[in-house]
Amino acid sequence: MAETEPEVEVNGTEVEEDGQDEDIKQKKQTRHDGGAADLERVTDYAEEKEISAANISSAVEQFGNQRSKENELRVAKEKELQKVQVKKEDIELIMNELLVSKAQAEKVLREQSGDVVAALEAIISN
Repeated sequence: MAETEPEVEVNGTEVEEDGQDEDIKQKKQTRHDGGAADLERVTDYAEEKEISAANISSAVEQFGNQRSKENELRVAKEKELQKVQVKKEDIELIMNELLVSKAQAEKVLREQSGDVVAALEAIISN
């Protein structure tokens, strides 16, 4: 048994509604729903996780420990470099030839164990 749609008269002519309007509305509705479903699928992959205070504090503690170790190594290296004897003339030579500060010239010269040629090469290579 096929249902027949009632005929409607528009501007003096009879028009038969065959449910096309309803089909179009349903298609539009499902098209919009499909976009929302696609968005749901994309966002399902990201899981929200809570970060506990214990995890944060342990991470901060690890960073603090690492920073303190680096500081200790830097201080030890500076103390060792202070033991290296450098000549004032060598520092002035590096300063005049390469136009660097006294502190930088002295530091590089100490790192190179007082060797002027190696210090000049180190500054030029950097």
